[in-house]
Amino acid sequence: MSASSAPTSRTLGTTAPGAGDGQQRRRRVQDQIARILVWAAFGTALVPLIWILGSVLFKGGHMLADGIWWTNSQYGVTARRVGGGAVHAIQGTLIQAAVTAIIAVPLGVFTAIYLVEYGRGRLVRAVSFMVDILTGIPSIVAGLFIYAIWVGTFGFRTAAFAVSLSLVILMVPTVVRSTEEMLKLVPNELREASFALGVPKWRTILKVVLPTAFSGIVTGILLGLARIMGETAPLLILGPYTKSIWVNMFSGNMATLPTMINEDRVEALQPAIDRVWGASLTLVLMILAFNLAGRVVSRYSKVRN
Repeated sequence: MSASSAPTSRTLGTTAPGAGDGQQRRRRVQDQIARILVWAAFGTALVPLIWILGSVLFKGGHMLADGIWWTNSQYGVTARRVGGGAVHAIQGTLIQAAVTAIIAVPLGVFTAIYLVEYGRGRLVRAVSFMVDILTGIPSIVAGLFIYAIWVGTFGFRTAAFAVSLSLVILMVPTVVRSTEEMLKLVPNELREASFALGVPKWRTILKVVLPTAFSGIVTGILLGLARIMGETAPLLILGPYTKSIWVNMFSGNMATLPTMINEDRVEALQPAIDRVWGASLTLVLMILAFNLAGRVVSRYSKVRN
């Protein structure tokens, strides 16, 4: 074999052993640094979360341990008086959230289906742009917008239904974006296989696409509910607080947990402060229950091959 035909490290694309070991060491160091930074960021985010949850649980847990908290309202209870419950606020929060979801979920899901499955051209870009704007709209702006229409234009009195309308504005963008992303993750092969069998597009969406993306859609709905259940500004504008139980969505004042917290927080007396922490813990537990329920539903609703 001639010298010109002898293999060299350059012709074979290999590197010197020392250079290869140096690259591996640098990669290991970079991997360790990245891992340390990720864990540090995780720990930094975890500290305030544990702090908040611990404070709410420690200061409000004794209120929830009393059975009266779950059976009585605050009717006739003053800031100086110990006792009373939160059933009126819990009931109002659930009713307003349910009405909001009934309106917002179909709007959000159908909008996402249009954007992913049907929409083309300028209309899609316009709808997507409007959803982006609604995503960042402040809650007080949504409340003022509905107030201007509900009270200023039509002359109606403030009511819980008007609160739900303002919360719909806040919930729809979350449902649209989460549903849109889940629909995009559905493999096109599933759609094409359904079309090849002669199944219409609307039925493919109903029987194939939506069941496949169901768990993600449920998660988006729960995220939207988690946001609106803690909103306060629209409630202060459109749904003033009451200490008694009220279920009429179209007249009168309906209590919620956020407005109950806002009502008692201005009092410097210990009974009112205890009720603030108790209502805060109740709201946290309700949102946690919604998330756990969504995980259970999504787990047993996945499409199995």
